[in-house]
Amino acid sequence: MKTYVYGFPRLGRNREYKKSIESFWKKEISEQELTAKIFQLEKEVIAKYENNVDKFPVGEMTFYDNMLDTALMLGLYSTETDKTLEKYYDLCWGKNALELSKWFNTNYHYLIPEFPNGFSPSKFKLLWNKPKEAFTRHKKGIPYMIGPFTFLKLSKNLKAKDFGDSLLALGAIYKEIIKDFPEVHIDEPALVMEISPVELSLFKQVYNEIGLFSKINLFTYYDSVDCLKTLYDLPLQAIGLDFVHGKDNLGEIKKYGFPEDKILIAGIVDGRNVLRTNVEYCLTLLKELSQYVKKIEISNAGPLYHLPISVKQEDFPSKLSGKLAFAVEKLEELKNIGRIVEEREPTIKKLEDFKPKIPQDIKKLKEKDFKKAVAFPERIKLQSKVLNLPLFPTTTIGSFPQTPDIRKKRADFRAGKISEDEYKSFIKIKIKELIELQEELGLDVLVHGEFERSDMIEFFAEKLEGITTTKNGWIISYGTRCYRPPIIYDDVKRKAPLTLDEIAFAQSLTTKPVKAILTGPITIVSWSFVRNDIPLSLIAYQISLALQDEIKDLEKAGIKIIQIDEPAFREKTPIKKRDWEEYFDWAIKSFRLSSSLSLPETQIHTHMCYSEFGEILEYIEQMDFDCITIEASRSKGDTLQYFNDINFKRQIGPGVWDVHSPVVPSINDMRQIIEKTLKVLPAELLWINPDCGLKTRGWKEVKASLKNLVALANELRKDEYLLSRDKKY
Repeated sequence: MKTYVYGFPRLGRNREYKKSIESFWKKEISEQELTAKIFQLEKEVIAKYENNVDKFPVGEMTFYDNMLDTALMLGLYSTETDKTLEKYYDLCWGKNALELSKWFNTNYHYLIPEFPNGFSPSKFKLLWNKPKEAFTRHKKGIPYMIGPFTFLKLSKNLKAKDFGDSLLALGAIYKEIIKDFPEVHIDEPALVMEISPVELSLFKQVYNEIGLFSKINLFTYYDSVDCLKTLYDLPLQAIGLDFVHGKDNLGEIKKYGFPEDKILIAGIVDGRNVLRTNVEYCLTLLKELSQYVKKIEISNAGPLYHLPISVKQEDFPSKLSGKLAFAVEKLEELKNIGRIVEEREPTIKKLEDFKPKIPQDIKKLKEKDFKKAVAFPERIKLQSKVLNLPLFPTTTIGSFPQTPDIRKKRADFRAGKISEDEYKSFIKIKIKELIELQEELGLDVLVHGEFERSDMIEFFAEKLEGITTTKNGWIISYGTRCYRPPIIYDDVKRKAPLTLDEIAFAQSLTTKPVKAILTGPITIVSWSFVRNDIPLSLIAYQISLALQDEIKDLEKAGIKIIQIDEPAFREKTPIKKRDWEEYFDWAIKSFRLSSSLSLPETQIHTHMCYSEFGEILEYIEQMDFDCITIEASRSKGDTLQYFNDINFKRQIGPGVWDVHSPVVPSINDMRQIIEKTLKVLPAELLWINPDCGLKTRGWKEVKASLKNLVALANELRKDEYLLSRDKKY
């Protein structure tokens, strides 16, 4: 049985991708040197493909983001004479940076192609044939591209009336791209969304045309395809389906069969979790599929870039021995499954499953445990008296720059080169310096800086039972930003305070309120690899109970503001709306459980970054926080209109500074966002803050930006005209 793999991580075993690009940004290497390094990484990925599987794409490698590459290919931004990497990266994090958003329901982010006002579909033009360049470098592979339908569905500011003409215009360009190739690999994951009849009709029209120019291997993933039977009638060579996360795909095939002239590329190896593949189950599934499908090839179920590269050189608890597979091992699993099917090998090493059980602490939960005793209108009155903050209170999201000296001290401590006391003393010095700086800058609500935290998930994972971390299990979140997802493999429990020492120390240094920062349960489960033997909701509830205990201790230490970060709340939302109610039921409950026992005068904040909020605001408000901080800089404040639409009454901090860019925002830049916000929300609700943590920024730009941020707040407090305007101005 033939094997087909795609989406292998581009990061490199030692994060060469990240290091090379960031060296170019620092002007340490030239554009030519960077290009050579990136193409070397591409070559290494292709070698892995060739050594393990029969078929694979070429052209997946990108210098930052494949959606941006597609936009440049199609002429949305670039001109034919303006193709330097400096201009390319300006769209990634420079002055003209595009918005970031979650890639479907994953923690990978993509840059959102944005159509300018007055854009006409006639302006689409092939300015860069990236697939052809990749095929020239690696002729054994199949040219890769993101499909025109997915590109448009995930873009911004394309008017509904222009969708059809734009898709047809792109169809003509795709014909031009693929006509020179014997076959192509086209990703159309947007097909797992809920597609309207009009959109489906347009999709058929385009693929009926471009399918005549090359043999198309069309891939879908992350969920099931509602319109599968429609795809049968299109001139496609193969259809890739996800049989891990697409729970309805098997049923659709059993219902409608599968055309004899097409190949089913069955995604049976999970590309989103590190648990080893259950080979027995896969063989049973393939046997069942073979009753309905004549030609089958096997593949990963979704891109492998959601996984670290290899389990080698990792040291896991004995409970996990032999149970994990990263990207390299997933390739090997596919190779072995193909051999077993082809050779009909009788010997299969059976996996020892986790032993499922409902944790006792979860069994005891009642509906009242998910609700606060005091309603928001009464809480906010109590909090206002306790905190006594000015109009437009200023704060940050939590983290401050993790400079080389901090990272070195942490590495030395972990390597046993310095004692725990020496490390903690160093962290306290950094906290003291930061408290003094924040007071000097004039911020109203301070933070301790999170200098002791390697990562917002990893830090908590290291302190909670039932979770393990990795040494080199890096994956890309966006661009060059990487993190190491923990692995939840057992019951999660808090064995000791998580953040108390550092935050209590910070509060002891100032009379201003210090905001405690916790990572929320939904984000911890979303940004971790999770056991699959019990429902995800029960794991989230266990984490909530651990955070509940932490909040009690923080309150006893005099902490008045506690922020529970939930950037993954939107990300984890199921792709299909019909699955939303079940998810939001437990997601909302898990957040509420975390803070349900907090004192009414303790102000509970939450933070969410790059997300499409409009469709889920009713669920967000049900989380029952007191204040929310969100991204608003790249969207120029447009997101805030959604909050006005639901008559939002809680406090909100629209991020006025894009911390993913080194550009220092001017007072006027930030003011424009607040002025736009004041047209839809009253001044008494607004906080002034960056749109995310400052961990990756440099001190020079941080100080300059915060100085402008505080100056903006002071200006606004004196602007009687601005404050007297009707919010519907």
